[in-house]
Amino acid sequence: MKRRTFFGGAFAGLAATAYGLKPPKPSAGNIPQRTFGKTGEKLTVIGQAGGRFPLISFEEAKAITLRAYDLGINYFDNSSDYWDGKSEEVYGAVLAPFRKHIFLTTKANGRTRASAEAELNLSLKRLRTDYVDLWQLHAVGEHEEVEQIFAPGGAIEAFEAAKKAGKCRFIGFTGHHDPHVHLAMLKAYEKFDSILMPMNVADPGYLSFEKLVLPVAAARGMAIQGMKSLGNAKLLQDFSVKECLSYVLSLPVNCVAIGCTTIGQLEDDVRFAQQFKPLTADEMDPLRKRALDIAGPYLEDWKRNTQTRASTTGAGPAKHG
Repeated sequence: MKRRTFFGGAFAGLAATAYGLKPPKPSAGNIPQRTFGKTGEKLTVIGQAGGRFPLISFEEAKAITLRAYDLGINYFDNSSDYWDGKSEEVYGAVLAPFRKHIFLTTKANGRTRASAEAELNLSLKRLRTDYVDLWQLHAVGEHEEVEQIFAPGGAIEAFEAAKKAGKCRFIGFTGHHDPHVHLAMLKAYEKFDSILMPMNVADPGYLSFEKLVLPVAAARGMAIQGMKSLGNAKLLQDFSVKECLSYVLSLPVNCVAIGCTTIGQLEDDVRFAQQFKPLTADEMDPLRKRALDIAGPYLEDWKRNTQTRASTTGAGPAKHG
């Protein structure tokens, strides 16, 4: 089950209708902004991501994207492989007139120079722009990929050339499978502007990006992006959306990419961001402890599974329906 397609959409809508209640619509603007690492860019602490668009129609995705812009979000995340490129086409169809007012990102899966360059050229065409603000190596999850990226003719050559040519302003990498691979990427190359990794309340309990990677990236002054803040909706059986977002935004991250499948979800996220107050350590620790019972590879199933089912933290698989 993906994010809040059912939890936040169906149940929340039915409950509101049953009691004659409607959540207040957030006003435009007033979303906190943070400086995006050493880039100097000021980005809203939450950003619209295109990864969930395959769950809805093209027109619905366009409506969500436009609503995000109208509400003041200026950070838009995408990838060349989301929805076989259609997610980028959504952004191109909606955001092209506002290009100078947004921070636009996309990603490439190619590990060679030639394959990454081909992806970027196609991405720019779909996005209807001649540059992206941030171009990222997507979903680096194995040490063998690190070797490919930095080998002669590897993808890093495409990224350096694109930055030099003005096809991207900044470069970075993403991944969610293994924090040790993130550390290998950071060891191999010191010129990355940004990093994108899973950040959520259950992460500290298993193969933790927060514990292993976040301190290194923060010490370098990198632009730090979080993702999977709701654990692909599985955390919502034990935590509220507000708790999940408040936890991640209280970490030393610059922004969190959030995928929405309804305008209601988007408006909820914006409202929570507008109301955000940093949690203290005394408030964050109990949230981590609550998550220990469900932490592990059966909740965060995008991570490498280093455990057997019997030895997973907690009693077997995480409770996700």
